[in-house]
Amino acid sequence: MNFMSDPDDDSLSDPVPWQSSAALDGSDGIANRSVYWRTDYVRKMRSELGRDVCRKLAIFELPEGFLLSVVVPVFNESGTVAAVVDRLRATGLPLQIILVDDGSKDGTLEAMSSLEQDPDVIVIAHEKNRGKGAAIRSGFERATGDIVVIQDADREYDPSDFRDLLQPLVAGEADVAYGTRYGHYDRQLSPWWHQTINAFITLLASIAIGIRLSDVETCYKMVPRKHLLRIMPDLRENRFGIEIELTARLARLGLRFTERPIRYQHRWYDEGKKIGWRDGVGALWCIVKYGVFRR
Repeated sequence: MNFMSDPDDDSLSDPVPWQSSAALDGSDGIANRSVYWRTDYVRKMRSELGRDVCRKLAIFELPEGFLLSVVVPVFNESGTVAAVVDRLRATGLPLQIILVDDGSKDGTLEAMSSLEQDPDVIVIAHEKNRGKGAAIRSGFERATGDIVVIQDADREYDPSDFRDLLQPLVAGEADVAYGTRYGHYDRQLSPWWHQTINAFITLLASIAIGIRLSDVETCYKMVPRKHLLRIMPDLRENRFGIEIELTARLARLGLRFTERPIRYQHRWYDEGKKIGWRDGVGALWCIVKYGVFRR
């Protein structure tokens, strides 16, 4: 599919009138935001606001037949997984939601199974816990969308930020889009040690891999599936090292990276956060392995 759009093509019919909030409400009470991606809506916004403002607000139409695959690695998130699916659907994007249970012991698989009959959901179950990287790789194998993105099963990340990440990919301005949690004003402040460690790992990864990133450990990595297919046979990391490996292998393809600011609500270990100091050590080893030694 060609993601390039022509911002100067005004061949379609006149914009439709403004949609009222009542017209956007679905029968389930959740706003039906699919209208926001329609060509007629976008043309109305361009007429009212101008093209420059629409670009800054990431108001753009999707290519015909577009599908976004969202890979959701899940481990012991029975209390949040259904809410995350609701938040994904509230974006109004045409989605394929791939839930990968990584050997949960808290009833997560049962909570996911109730969603399995939904046409936009695929449920994958690992018999035992293999790690976030293994869950992501399992999800990649089932993805059929034009573009693929990773979504954590907690509520730290807001999928409404997909709009900003999609924009440069659909416009053909970049090949890979990462969401950055740092360096902008619209974010919750994380603990100092969290930001310091992440900045240190990101700096080393940037030097070793050869691209200047501000947040290599971000969950929101959005990539056209055609690029993932080129590296999937080589992916091998089972835990959080997948963040470094995925970045390094994509960079070796000579792809154009871009970063967009995203919102982030930090959670604590007593709330279910799972990454620990061992994963930080593992990330350093992955920087050496995939960045320096180019394994």
